[in-house]
Amino acid sequence: MTATLELGTLAAESDLAGCEAGWHRVCAVDDLEPAWGEAALVAGRQVALFRTGPDEVFAVAHQDPATGAHVMARGILGSKGTRPTIASPLHKEVYDLETGECFSTPGLQLAAYSTRVTGGFVEVQV
Repeated sequence: MTATLELGTLAAESDLAGCEAGWHRVCAVDDLEPAWGEAALVAGRQVALFRTGPDEVFAVAHQDPATGAHVMARGILGSKGTRPTIASPLHKEVYDLETGECFSTPGLQLAAYSTRVTGGFVEVQV
């Protein structure tokens, strides 16, 4: 099951949190379960977040490039060599979590966003 992180007051607080231009505070890192996807609305974009380590979080577009469905937070985490990956839950195309490159279907690209953990909070640059 994928829960959608509600920004509500957190979004308003992020304006006061000292985030640099383009960076948006999304949630506490502890709100994300390791190896599980969550969907969030960041600056009007649906983003899928994946926590792969204590302070390691990846963010990609929630929209599946192959189908247009907003399902990537339900994808399957994995790796190709040392590269962390996400497989679409629909047709299983495999994407690099860092770059958005599709390993299984040339020509497909998943938008990937920079992330950082600051003061225990996940910030995404869009």
